[in-house]
Amino acid sequence: MVAEKVFSQLRRGTLEYCVLALLQDDEQRYGFELVKALGQVDGLVTTEGTLYPLLARLRREGLVDTVWRESESGPPRRYYTSTAAGTAALAAFIVDWERFRGSVDSVLGLRRSR
Repeated sequence: MVAEKVFSQLRRGTLEYCVLALLQDDEQRYGFELVKALGQVDGLVTTEGTLYPLLARLRREGLVDTVWRESESGPPRRYYTSTAAGTAALAAFIVDWERFRGSVDSVLGLRRSR
């Protein structure tokens, strides 16, 4: 189905910014918490197999920091938080996303009330 393919590409292109948004305001989360939070949003369901490589890339790029903490129910967990660079990347994405979304809405003849 063409629509599903397009939707998959949109999700893939925006997932990292959705993760950065979940990590704002000094919010620390471990990977499975992020999978659950994304799964609660229609259209953003993802798996740990998708998320952990993304988190590793964000860490290498300096957009998230990590810290290991002991868990009461198993092995230590790696917690993620956004860096200043991650916050700046998210802010830039939001500006671009709003412009892009507005352009597409305009072409499709959709109007949003504000």
